[in-house]
Amino acid sequence: QVQLVESGGGLVQAGGSLRLSCAASGNIFSINAMGWYRQAPGKQRMFVASVADGNTTHYADFVMGRFTISRDNAKNTVYLQMNSLKPEDTAVYFCRAGRKYAGIWSPDDYWGQGTQVTVSS
Repeated sequence: QVQLVESGGGLVQAGGSLRLSCAASGNIFSINAMGWYRQAPGKQRMFVASVADGNTTHYADFVMGRFTISRDNAKNTVYLQMNSLKPEDTAVYFCRAGRKYAGIWSPDDYWGQGTQVTVSS
């Protein structure tokens, strides 16, 4: 099993920045990809960004150019640097870990508990 712990959320003004962290532990050898999703109240959980083996990254259109995903393999940690934040970015951000093949997530995956990001106007 894999456990994921997110941190770094908080309250920030529009135009500000935050950096989220997700630390993985347990059977990390079963993982070759990690990513971030977000869910606003009353809305569907949506993909934000992911990074896989070879540092292949993918971003949702609505964060392209503002957010950057990175990882530290030695620490089994993935980061999400969020710049130029907008009120629309307000959501609970969840870390995901699993395996991706040809850009597709396998059905077996793991999720963190989420961290709240609130952007004030």
